[in-house]
Amino acid sequence: MKFSVWLVLASCFLTTVTIAKASTVELIVVHSQNKLLVKQDDLTLRTFHVALGSGGREHKQMEGDRRTPLGTYRITEVRPSDRWHTFLQMNYPNMDDARRGLRDGLITREQYRAILQAHVYGELPPQNTPLGGAIGIHGIGEETEERLSIHDVANWTQGCIAMRNHEVKELLMYIREGTNITILE
Repeated sequence: MKFSVWLVLASCFLTTVTIAKASTVELIVVHSQNKLLVKQDDLTLRTFHVALGSGGREHKQMEGDRRTPLGTYRITEVRPSDRWHTFLQMNYPNMDDARRGLRDGLITREQYRAILQAHVYGELPPQNTPLGGAIGIHGIGEETEERLSIHDVANWTQGCIAMRNHEVKELLMYIREGTNITILE
């Protein structure tokens, strides 16, 4: 059989095959359990222990409160970090954070519009508003015995989600920029 005839037959066959939509991976953080779940559809692929913000379980309200935000966010960038080994930037603040901030008088209408515009265009929202910024998933940096023991028993971050360095590397096998992350109480 000539190659061109084979291609025609193959293309006819491929058009009759229904290709299922690829399922996507999402991250779920359960604050009360200090767990990060890697989920695909209804299947949990991996579970990690995480450390969260030292400011308590309440939702992040403003810069410096040392709380981890609650809600749904997206990974916007993955980059190496001298301080934290690897940093996975989240698109905090989201629109719920912005509405709450505007309602409570924490941000101006102009800041609200800038956050809205960033979300409309799929960009990182302003990180310098009174709501705070630079929230993401990161490693623990230099893994000394002291740091590892603190990480295992305490919420020590300024609002981020921390994992051991090798766990962040493993997490990178499951996610990409655009992956959703939902943080629950």
